[in-house]
Amino acid sequence: MTEYDPENVFAKILRGEIPSSRVYEDDETVALMDIMPRTDGHVLVIPKSPCRNMLDASSVELAAVIATVQKIAQAMKVAFEADGVTVQQFNEAAGGQEVFHLHFHVLPRYEGVSMRPPGKMGDFDLIAKHADKIRAALG
Repeated sequence: MTEYDPENVFAKILRGEIPSSRVYEDDETVALMDIMPRTDGHVLVIPKSPCRNMLDASSVELAAVIATVQKIAQAMKVAFEADGVTVQQFNEAAGGQEVFHLHFHVLPRYEGVSMRPPGKMGDFDLIAKHADKIRAALG
């Protein structure tokens, strides 16, 4: 397996080298707003530990991340009055992974509303407002 690259974007965010809009943080994980949101309120959940994806993460790391995914999903369902939540996670390039630090996408969803196409930069003011809504729902 390929080694973890400490220069990936999430490692840089964790070190404070790149700004992010964090909505939740605990000892093991961080939840932050995606800057290319596929839905309003799109959040990424990452471990603070250096693992490329779920294939090399420990069961302890995975448990911590999925607990945060659940917490964020419950809060965003309330914050956005969503009908449901989509959770996505990709492993290795062939599996669709583009950033090689374990991360889960958590997206509020509505009946009959498709996700936006990937790769389009979001409106940072709107992303900040969505982050505030999620933080408020987390209490």
